[in-house]
Amino acid sequence: MERTAGLTNSLLDVPGLAVGHHQRVGDGYLTGTTVVRCPPEGAVAGADVRGGAPGTRETDLLDPRNLVERVHAVVLSGGSAFGLAAADGVMRELYAEGRGFPMGGPGEVVPIVPAAVCFDLGRGGDFGAFPDAGFGAAALAAAGEAAGEAGEYRAGQGNAGDTGARSVGVVPQGSVGAGTGTQVGGLRGGVGTASGVLADGTTVAALVVVNAVGSAVDLATGELWGARHLVAEDLDGLGDWPAGVAPRRPVPSELEAARSAAAEANARSSVPRSLATTIGVIATDATLDPAQCARLATSGHDGMARAVNPIHTMFDGDSLFGLATCGRERPDPAAFHAMLHTSGEVVTRAMVRALLAAESVTTPAGTWRSYRDAFPSATGVR
Repeated sequence: MERTAGLTNSLLDVPGLAVGHHQRVGDGYLTGTTVVRCPPEGAVAGADVRGGAPGTRETDLLDPRNLVERVHAVVLSGGSAFGLAAADGVMRELYAEGRGFPMGGPGEVVPIVPAAVCFDLGRGGDFGAFPDAGFGAAALAAAGEAAGEAGEYRAGQGNAGDTGARSVGVVPQGSVGAGTGTQVGGLRGGVGTASGVLADGTTVAALVVVNAVGSAVDLATGELWGARHLVAEDLDGLGDWPAGVAPRRPVPSELEAARSAAAEANARSSVPRSLATTIGVIATDATLDPAQCARLATSGHDGMARAVNPIHTMFDGDSLFGLATCGRERPDPAAFHAMLHTSGEVVTRAMVRALLAAESVTTPAGTWRSYRDAFPSATGVR
């Protein structure tokens, strides 16, 4: 099946969705929150949780046997279970806008805001520095600004050192939002996004926060497991990664140096490096029911398994949400099969893009090198 990226090669290729990041770095912090904002009427949703240590909110509500079908935003956050508080800020802001599940008269709504979190506690130096409701409100405001609707959203009150990643028509990738404090197999993790357009014009897109116990790198060669799934458009807009340059096999000396650095970092780290979780959203503009959205998320986990090895361990809480904005017709069985195939592909590509865009960081808790700094020859620099 031919792989074709959408116009922005991001979750924004699904009309009606917007993405906002908020993060805090310094003073003990290395964490953040990412919000996917849905259209005013919401998006049909499902979820699939595979990891052995998940931190989630409202996933039971998304069971196809239950009442609610649509959600109004999805929160992805650092902070482990503490980070679920970020969803409170999103919920309150949406309530103020009158967006939510109708419960009675005008304004009597309950916003439906599922969430999933990943472990990054202590990586900035302070184990108690984690996202709160203000992070969620700020990330939602960033999503509104990115969609050109800043006037509809009230920005949350920030603290000194808080930063927001905002740009119109572009989803910042790498060490931002919920990806700020992430790691994968000892390297810096991050946020990545990618999209695919099927032959009939249907779009399937993913945004993934990569934070895993397993490795994104083949330890025998230094190559990224998922790199073979990239398309040409995936190699642009990735920070300092050279535009258009496909990852190459690193030289053996870099692989040995990376192994030694990882062993040293693990030996002297005061922060648990064996707790992780990869989380994300897969979305489409097709008309799906909640069960089909859950199935879209299920196929996305296949994409995780192509980018990280091992995946879905007892120390990961790997969780994916499936969203449908229902702007296009309901797919027939063959078209839905193609969507599921594409779901796995865009998740893999988004995860690789996250690694290529990530930046190295040193905090009081330790150093996490980016893939490009650990393996500079992979960029063609020898």
